[in-house]
Amino acid sequence: MTYLQLFFEFFKTGLFAVGGGMATIPFLREIAEKYPWYTTADLIDMIAISESTPGPVGVNMATFAGYMAGSFLGALVATLSLVLPSYLVILIIARMMTAFRDNKYVNYAFTGLRPAVVALMGSAALSIFKIAFCHDAPVNELLNNIDIKAIVLFIIMFLTMHILAAPRFKRYKLHPVIYIAVGAIAGIVL
Repeated sequence: MTYLQLFFEFFKTGLFAVGGGMATIPFLREIAEKYPWYTTADLIDMIAISESTPGPVGVNMATFAGYMAGSFLGALVATLSLVLPSYLVILIIARMMTAFRDNKYVNYAFTGLRPAVVALMGSAALSIFKIAFCHDAPVNELLNNIDIKAIVLFIIMFLTMHILAAPRFKRYKLHPVIYIAVGAIAGIVL
């Protein structure tokens, strides 16, 4: 039964999470609240691991969540069911490409999807902010649960990245893996 639930939930996520891997975060949060497979706190770990490993973020998160729910087979089911809707849609569009290319209604639909994608990305950003900086506290308790260390670390890392990206510091430009490693070490130390 778990594998069937995994298939349904990640198929739904793959079908409606338009805009990339980060657009899956609201769906993953909903899954965390609905099933005992992982917690919303685990979601931050999923994002960190998915961002720091090769491959698409959404697929990495589905694999991680599936593994938490049902080991290797769960990871396989979650991953395949997440990508299946995209695969099916691409097959359909490829067959009808010439009809879709000049269809004004398809162009209107894509114009309407753009703001929806931005809203999904904004929702994901707010969810990440709430979990990372406020320990996923209820909205009315956010100010009481602010993690000052996390905010200070964020500001330091952000400013460092911004300053080193300036043209005059071009020779000091660091690889993103270094920032990930420094963030992981700071998280362990703090």
